[in-house]
Amino acid sequence: MERKEIIERLKEGSPEELFKEADRVRKTYLDDEVHIRGIIEFSNYCCRSCLYCGLRRENENIRRYRMLPDEIIKLANEITQCGVKTIVLQSGDDFGFSQKVLCRIIEKIKEENPEIAITLSIGERPLDDYKAFKDVGADRYLLKHETANLKLYERFHPGQTLKRRLQILEYLKKLDYQIGAGNIVGLPNQTLEDLADDILLMKRLDVDMAGIGPFISQKDTPLRNHPSGNLDLTLKVLALTRIVTKYTHLPATTALSTLNPTYGQVLAFRSGANVIMPDFTPEEERKNYIIYDNKTRVDLEKAKTIILEAGRKISTARGDSLKWKRHQKAFASI
Repeated sequence: MERKEIIERLKEGSPEELFKEADRVRKTYLDDEVHIRGIIEFSNYCCRSCLYCGLRRENENIRRYRMLPDEIIKLANEITQCGVKTIVLQSGDDFGFSQKVLCRIIEKIKEENPEIAITLSIGERPLDDYKAFKDVGADRYLLKHETANLKLYERFHPGQTLKRRLQILEYLKKLDYQIGAGNIVGLPNQTLEDLADDILLMKRLDVDMAGIGPFISQKDTPLRNHPSGNLDLTLKVLALTRIVTKYTHLPATTALSTLNPTYGQVLAFRSGANVIMPDFTPEEERKNYIIYDNKTRVDLEKAKTIILEAGRKISTARGDSLKWKRHQKAFASI
C-alpha cells in the first residue's frame, strides 16, 4: 500500500470496512489465537526528559522505586506458573540497573524457566549492553520510535535523535533480537501524513511487533493540557499497520482501555490486534509507574475476559514472530 492510499484511508469517516479488512488479514496470517505477555514494570527511574511521559526525570511528584533483582526474578517465576510464556521487563531509561545486574536477572529467569521468552523494554542503552543481554537469554526488544517525524521527535525527546533510535533498532536486528517499534497517535502538531510515515517506517524496519497507542496526557508534564488521542484514529492506524505489515504482532494496548474502559481493547482485537499485555507489577510500585494519567489496570483474568469477549482464543505458546521463525529456519538450512 502506497503512502497516498494510507493517508486517504486514514481520512475515511466510516472505518468499519477498514477494520474488517484488517481482521481478515490478521486471521489469514496469524489465526485466532491471542498471545499474552506478562509485564513487570521494575523501575520508574528515567534519565530522559520526554515531554509527554510522567516518568521524565524532571517530575518530582512521583515516588521513585526500583524493585530488587530477587523480587523481579520471583515475580517472573510466578507469572510463568500462571501459564504465561513471555515476560516483559519494562522500565524507564534507568542506568541504576547496570549491565551486570540486568544480565543476572535475565539469566536467572531463563535458567529457571527455559521455555519462556523474555522481552526487554528498557530504552536506549550502550550497544554492548544489548549484546550482553542477548548472550544471557533475552529474546526480544521493544523500542518504540514514537513518531517518524524528525522535528516532532526532537521536540518531544530533548537530547535524543530519531536517527540514533533507528540505528539501535537495526543493531538489535543484527543481534537476532525479535524487535519492536511503535508510535503514539495524537501528539501535538502530528498530521495524517506523519501517521502514514509511521506505518511505512515499521514496514521498512520489518518489525516483529509494534505498540500503537493513543496519546494520553499526564498532569506533571509539559503536555498536560493537550487533549487525548482519538480512539477511532488509533484503531485506523492499528488496522492499516496490520494490512501493510501482515505478520507483525500487534498488541491491544492498555491505553485504549483508558480511552474506552468497556470496549477499547475489544475493538482493537476486531481491528487487527493479536497480543495483550497484562500488568503483574505489585500494586505499590504499579501506582507510581505513571507514564500517563488514569491508566486502566489490566490483570491476567481481565486480559483473558477481553480475549474471549472479542471472540478469540487464548494462546498457550510463546508467540514468537513468524517472520523471525522463518529467518531462523532459512539460516539453519544453509
